[in-house]
Amino acid sequence: MADFKKLLAAFFLVLVLVFAIELAEVWTCESPSHKYKGPCVRKQSNCAAVCQTEGFTGGHCRGFRRRCFCTKKC
Repeated sequence: MADFKKLLAAFFLVLVLVFAIELAEVWTCESPSHKYKGPCVRKQSNCAAVCQTEGFTGGHCRGFRRRCFCTKKC
């Protein structure tokens, strides 16, 4: 019985950690870049640099059309 309680406690601890990580990702806001022009196929770092000039902390290329999206903590 004591082993079951330890296992259950460990399971809930892992579950709480997973949800905490997911919430951290949820609180990241995303917006299309207004200054980056054209598709960003090989210019992932350039997208992030342009986003930093717009006041964001970073950026990445995503979507079918490979557009630059800027990110920051909400």
